[in-house]
Amino acid sequence: MSDEVEPGSVRVRLDLAYDGKDFSGWAKQTARRTVQGEIEDALRTVTRSARTYDLTVAGRTDAGVHARGQVAHVDLPVEVWSEHGDLLLRRMAGRMAPDVRIWRVAEAPAGFNARFSALWRRYAYRISDRPGGADPLTRGHVLWHDRPLDVEAMNAASARMLGEHDFAAYCKKREGATTIRTLQKLSWVRDAESGVITGTVQADAFCHNMVRALVGAMLFVGDGRRPDPWPAQVLAAGVRDPGVHVVRPHGLTLEEVAYPADELLAARNKEARNVRTLPGGGCC
Repeated sequence: MSDEVEPGSVRVRLDLAYDGKDFSGWAKQTARRTVQGEIEDALRTVTRSARTYDLTVAGRTDAGVHARGQVAHVDLPVEVWSEHGDLLLRRMAGRMAPDVRIWRVAEAPAGFNARFSALWRRYAYRISDRPGGADPLTRGHVLWHDRPLDVEAMNAASARMLGEHDFAAYCKKREGATTIRTLQKLSWVRDAESGVITGTVQADAFCHNMVRALVGAMLFVGDGRRPDPWPAQVLAAGVRDPGVHVVRPHGLTLEEVAYPADELLAARNKEARNVRTLPGGGCC
C-alpha cells in the first residue's frame, strides 16, 4: 500500500494530549464529540478552508481514555501550510476546548506515518486500592479497586505474558484484523506516598480492548481471586474467557509513541502493514 504524499501537499506531524472524559473516543462520529472531530473542525476553521483535512493517528483511543503523548499526522496543501504553519499552534489553542491540546506542529520527515511508522506505544493504567476510595482530585484518572492488591503477584503474572503472541483472548475481534502483537512491557509499581499503583503496558501495537483486558486479568491475580499462572493460561487458550474483565477506561492514559530514526521511517511504515503470522500458526 502506497503512502506517498500527494504532489502539492505537505505532511504535518501533530503531538497532542487530551482528557478523554467528555470525548466519545478518538475516531470522529456523527453527532458525538470526538478528539479527531474536535481537531479537524478547529483546523478547518483556523485555515479558513472549505474542506476537512483528515487526521491519521498513532493509536485510536476508546471513549474515556486519556492521552499525554498521542501523535497524529495530516496532509495539508503547500499553500495552506505556508500561510498558516508558523501560527497554527497558537491559533488552534485559541479555537479548541481546554481538554485537548496540541503541543507541537512540524513538517514530518519523508516516510513518516503516525500509525504505521510507530515502533511501539506505551500506556499507563493507574489504580487505587485504598479502603476509603480514590483521591477525589485524581479520581478521573485513577480506578478504585475495592480489594487490596498484591503488586508482587501482579508482576509475576505479567512476566509470563511478554513476547509475541496471539492476544485473541484479550481482544475484541475485528473482521480482517490480526490479533498478533509483541508485548514488550507489562509491569506494576506502587507509589510509596500516594499508594497509587501504576501499570506500564508497552507493545508494538494493541488490538481493541487489549490493554484494559490485560489490566482486568491482573487485578484478579492481585486481589487473590486467580493464581498468577491464570492470565497466561487464558492467553494460550486463544479464546475470550468470561473471567477476563475489561476495566473502565478512565484509568488509562496513552503516555508515549516511539518512532525510528528518520531514515528508517519508510521501512517501518512498510513493515507494519504486513500481515503477521506466528511460527507454525495462522495469521490471526
